[in-house]
Amino acid sequence: MTTPTRIKHKGREADPVLVVGSVAYDSIITPHDKGDRILGGSAAYACLAASYFAPPRIVGVVGHDFRDRDRNKLAKRGIDLDGLLTDASGRTFSWRGRYHENYNRRDTEDLQLNVFEHFKPRLSPAHVTTPFVMLGNIRPDLQLDVLNQLSAPRFVLADTIDIWIETQRDKLAEVMRRADLLVVNDTESAKLTGEDNTIIAGRELRKHGCKTVIIKKGEHGAVLFHEEGMFALPAFPVTELRDPTGAGDSFAGALLGYLAASGTTDFAALKQAMIYGTVVASLTVEAFSTDRLAKAGCREIRARRKELLKLIKA
Repeated sequence: MTTPTRIKHKGREADPVLVVGSVAYDSIITPHDKGDRILGGSAAYACLAASYFAPPRIVGVVGHDFRDRDRNKLAKRGIDLDGLLTDASGRTFSWRGRYHENYNRRDTEDLQLNVFEHFKPRLSPAHVTTPFVMLGNIRPDLQLDVLNQLSAPRFVLADTIDIWIETQRDKLAEVMRRADLLVVNDTESAKLTGEDNTIIAGRELRKHGCKTVIIKKGEHGAVLFHEEGMFALPAFPVTELRDPTGAGDSFAGALLGYLAASGTTDFAALKQAMIYGTVVASLTVEAFSTDRLAKAGCREIRARRKELLKLIKA
C-alpha cells in the first residue's frame, strides 16, 4: 500500500478512517456524455475523498468481474483494501442511471445488487478499533450490525437513502440516535420529517435524537445543525459539471477525513470539515466516475478552499 501526500492539520498524524459501504460499477447517461461500467459506489467515493486527509480502510464486497485497474486506483491513494472482499460467485453491484437536463433529477434505469445483495460486514480487529467511522448508505440493519461490532469509536457519520427511509424506518431511527452525525440531502430530510423547509427539518431531526445533522442542498450548498448553532455554506461554483454521481459521498468522506486529521469534532472543526468536503465534492462532479477525484492533488484542494473562503467572507 502506498502512502500518498495528505493535507496535515498542524503537523499532526491523522487517525484512520473506516468506511463501510458499496463498491459498484455505474453506467451513467447525462445530457452531454455517458460512461459505461465505471467505478462507483459510496465506499469508493468516500475513501478516495478521505484519503487526502487520513488513511482510509474500506469494508465492502466486489464480484469476480472487479478489474485490477480499479483496485489499483484505490490502492494508489493509500486505501487499506483488506476489508474489500471478492465474492467469486457473482458480479459486482451495478447501477444504470440517466440525468435530466439540469442534473437535478435522475432516473434509475437498472440496478443489479449481485454479490452486494448478501453483503454482511465483518470487521477485523483493526477495523473494530478505528476511531472515525462512516456508515455508507447500506441497509440500516447492516449499519446497526457494524455499530455493534465497533469497540469505542470517537465519531460515527451515518448516511442513508430514500429506500431505507421507506422500508427500515425504525432501524434507521436507531442508527440516527447512535451516530454522531447524520448527513442527508434535502429530499431525504423532507421524507424523514415531513418538512420541506430545510431549517425546520434540520431542527426536527435534532429534536428526535440526532446529535448533529448536515442537510445537503446540491448546487445550493449545505446546512449544519449543531447544539452550538447553525452554519450554512454555499456550494463551490463549478463551471464544468460532467457527472454529479458520488458528490455526496465525496463530501462526507472528505469531511470525516478532515476530522480524523484534526483530531477534533467540535462545532468549529465541523465547519472547517464542511468547507473541505464542499471543495472535494466540486472536483468529483467535473468528470465521470472517480477519475477527477482520484487525480486531484492537495494543492488544488487547498486552492479551492481559499476561493470558497473568499466567497463566504463578509
